[in-house]
Amino acid sequence: MSGHHDHAHSLADDLKVIETMMARRRALKWFAGAGTAAFVAGCGGSDGSSSSVSVVSSGTAAATPTPTATATATPTPTATATSSSTACIADPTETAGPYPGDGTNSASGSTSNVLTVNGIVRSDIRSSFISTSTVATGTLLTLTLTLVNVNATCAPLAGYAVYLWHCDRQGNYSLYTAAAESYLRGVQVTDANGQVTFTTIFPGCYDGRWPHMHFEVFSSQSNALSGRYAILTSQLAMPAAVASTVYADTTTYPSSTANLARVSLTNDNVFADNTTAQIAQQTPSFSGSVAAGYTATALIGIAR
Repeated sequence: MSGHHDHAHSLADDLKVIETMMARRRALKWFAGAGTAAFVAGCGGSDGSSSSVSVVSSGTAAATPTPTATATATPTPTATATSSSTACIADPTETAGPYPGDGTNSASGSTSNVLTVNGIVRSDIRSSFISTSTVATGTLLTLTLTLVNVNATCAPLAGYAVYLWHCDRQGNYSLYTAAAESYLRGVQVTDANGQVTFTTIFPGCYDGRWPHMHFEVFSSQSNALSGRYAILTSQLAMPAAVASTVYADTTTYPSSTANLARVSLTNDNVFADNTTAQIAQQTPSFSGSVAAGYTATALIGIAR
């Protein structure tokens, strides 16, 4: 990405690490073993050893790795979802990357944990809430996620917490490559329908990765705010057609069109080994326009 040459260098490092991992279990093993500065060498953003980090110190979460769910990454077909005509499957575990800000990684000897900061529980995640009030600009997106139990005929999971984070329109992550900011991160708790809704922007596409969003699921808000005990860490893939339409605005998304042209779902280092069914569930359904903003929905399958 223009102006972020450490993107490419760090991506090369990522690929070397990721290519050694075994199919679906690669991210789980890597995530579970990363609790120090070495974790910053993961995937996402301008993920490099020279990244600048705005640190939120937390003595309660320390650098404790976040245990992930015992659910297998292999799709688990179940009965038809109660609110949908399609069957749900368990979402695969994916890497959190080096920029989760959830207490599982560190830089310069300090732990970055935005989950323990007042204000992280919010629906509109476009503004920073720690040291500045900067609002992230870009194409408006209202995203609704529905959590379901794949072992109980896709029944909705109420009272679960979802932590969502993603890069800004230029491919930078708050707290890290946008070090002064804390935007595009937030936690919501699922309602009786198993749903959470976030108001955000469409993420940019940075060099080497398909446009995406990160999320972690916790069994309760208290677990989420302790910055540990995630039962699922995964990612959402943005639809190709919508991405191309959004990125046509090169003033708002200056590098995304060129970066998107160099990557595909089949060679992306996170999504490439997923099944067709997994990719379909990980890709939100969109409606709307650049001018009016988009609404999107996605099903998140959890094996409980």
